[in-house]
Amino acid sequence: MDHLFPSTGRLAAIDYGTVRIGIAICDPDRILASPLEIYQVGQTARDEKYFKQLAKQERLVGFVVGLPIHCDGKESDKSRESRRFARWLHQQTELPVRMFDERFTTSAAKERLRSQSLTRQKKKKQLDAVAALVLLETFLESSRYHDGEVGHAIDQLTGDQEGLDR
Repeated sequence: MDHLFPSTGRLAAIDYGTVRIGIAICDPDRILASPLEIYQVGQTARDEKYFKQLAKQERLVGFVVGLPIHCDGKESDKSRESRRFARWLHQQTELPVRMFDERFTTSAAKERLRSQSLTRQKKKKQLDAVAALVLLETFLESSRYHDGEVGHAIDQLTGDQEGLDR
């Protein structure tokens, strides 16, 4: 599945959480990215419908899901949750999914929001979508400099992860 990740077309980045999911999208030329929304996780059937509809409405060709990695490069329980979600997302939408290191995306998103004159509550509401935006921008920029070969396939572990139960 890894070699099938498209090099052109619209992508959606996912800042995965068990309660809220931040979503950002890019244009088909992958030049501009923007935050789309924050999805409140609900019942499985509703979630399935939402992501299938998102893929169709936005004419997506793939997803980039944030992979939480510790500063030492090792994965965690949150990493496994993100991988499970990425596999589920692929099964539901039948679109390719890449995992991409999301270290520091939330702090970068907070910094961006800090410079805006919004209330604390509005900043909190936008945080996950802006974190998804930072993830997508970083993915797109890395892709430009590495001929599109960035991130990881859903089941490709990072670093020294041999002992992790996938």
